[in-house]
Amino acid sequence: MVKCAYPESIQSEHMNTLEQLNFDNTFARLPDVFHSRLDPTPLPAPYLVSFNADAAALIDMPADEAARPDFAEYFSGNRLPPGSEPLAMLYAGHQFGYYVPQLGDGRAILLGEIRNRAGETWDVQIKGAGRTPYSRQGDGRAVLRSSIREYLCSEAMHGLGIPSTRALCIVGSDVPVYRETRETAAVITRLAPSHVRFGSFEVFYYRQQYAHIATLADYVIAKHFPHLHGLADKYVRFLQEVVTRTAHLMAQWQAVGFAHGVMNTDNMSILGLTFDYGPFGFMERYDPAFICNHSDTEGRYAFHQQPQIGLWNLSALAQALTPLVAEEESSALLENYSAIFWTYGTALMRQKLGLSQAQEGDLDLVIALLDMMQDSQLDYTNLFRDLGRFDSAPDSVNEMLRDQFVDRAAFNAWAARYRTRLHGEASVDAERKARMDKVNPKYVLRNHLAQTAISQAQQRDFSEVDRLLRLLRAPYAEQPGMERYALPAPAEMPRIEVSCSS
Repeated sequence: MVKCAYPESIQSEHMNTLEQLNFDNTFARLPDVFHSRLDPTPLPAPYLVSFNADAAALIDMPADEAARPDFAEYFSGNRLPPGSEPLAMLYAGHQFGYYVPQLGDGRAILLGEIRNRAGETWDVQIKGAGRTPYSRQGDGRAVLRSSIREYLCSEAMHGLGIPSTRALCIVGSDVPVYRETRETAAVITRLAPSHVRFGSFEVFYYRQQYAHIATLADYVIAKHFPHLHGLADKYVRFLQEVVTRTAHLMAQWQAVGFAHGVMNTDNMSILGLTFDYGPFGFMERYDPAFICNHSDTEGRYAFHQQPQIGLWNLSALAQALTPLVAEEESSALLENYSAIFWTYGTALMRQKLGLSQAQEGDLDLVIALLDMMQDSQLDYTNLFRDLGRFDSAPDSVNEMLRDQFVDRAAFNAWAARYRTRLHGEASVDAERKARMDKVNPKYVLRNHLAQTAISQAQQRDFSEVDRLLRLLRAPYAEQPGMERYALPAPAEMPRIEVSCSS
């Protein structure tokens, strides 16, 4: 039985049953060229793997709905909620730098949009729901392994304060699905304000169907950027907002050590959300050239490449918008990207160091620390968390920190610079630590943690999935008794390789 997370008074006034969800379905009102209408493929004998009450609240669904005997039927696609209008969205995209003229939702089906009582609309999309007209050679299914990874990581990113799609639930089935090996099927339900992506515009640009670009841009602006509606330069301002959101997202990824793994333009959200989780990874030993995707043999999407790839992808979007935005205008916007990224990114790194004032040389201080971390192969997440305990007293040698570094003399020199910087703004250690603990997470979704949850789930034990979900909702909190989840993978554990099939 799923325990309800909301008081009965709130449930009765503000929550809906599955039959009462308020579907809106504005994307379904667009012309048929934007999507293909179809029902999901039935999933044999579905069962609930995990349910996320926090995400359910976004669509006014009470947590006890997950206890319904037919809940898995609804969120496997076997039964459609009243008011839904299932469809697969059309898009194209640049994959590893090469344009693919038609992609689209090959295994995901948008049930529709739910408008909650706050006036927000949330796409409800089931991923792994069967073949669509865009499946190409795919089977239209997702596997339990990849569904658990996306489910946990989307909520982990939300817990970190990084824009992301959300995950409502996972439904599994024992039906076999073949990837590198035989696995079992699963369907993940994800929520987002929109699933429109850069590639949604590219497909019509390369087809020279420019009127559809305007239709889609007008739709996105009216729904998600209403403050631009009616302005003479609304398309320029729209592109400017996407540039800013993308630059901010890249800075946030870098600040927490997150690597996406497949930054194709069809995986880039027009709203600046972290989108389409596949072979992602949180960096453990600091290595700017970290590659989380085993399929990325050239390192196109390595960790340190992500900011530049963000700009490359924005350039592809700007190209697709040339019927609406003149090239000289889009070029000027793209030229601002680096400044936006570095300004915001430096501010984030300054916060990670507990600095409350901006000064010249702050970025050099950060880079010097990162260089030492790389030389000593230190854990990115844990080192920044430990740095909160830095003692700025003149006679302190900070053994706990210093002894993590191979070159202790280099650390001592850096610590002297850091101490001077802290004293220059009259920093108080206890207050600084409190600030730092709010921006330097103790817990991230390390690959070995996800793999442990997956291995247990494959034996029909879903307790670790739920435990990680709870843990990652509060990544900055200490959470007594859970300290082992902050540790890197054991040295004897084989390296987990994640590929695009994930």
